[in-house]
Amino acid sequence: MTQQYLTFRELRMKLGKRSRSAIYDDLKTGRLPKPIKLGGKNYWPEGDLDEHLKTLREEGS
Repeated sequence: MTQQYLTFRELRMKLGKRSRSAIYDDLKTGRLPKPIKLGGKNYWPEGDLDEHLKTLREEGS
């Protein structure tokens, strides 16, 4: 299976159109995984992001 990489815009859409500042706050506090920097842009491996969000949901219940 090929890993998909999300751009910042795609990340925002996946997270329900969260604001830019809210996403940066989430990154700072560890609620979102750190992105991979490629060519000066940030990308999030979608599988890693899904796993991270699943873990946070399980810890919250």
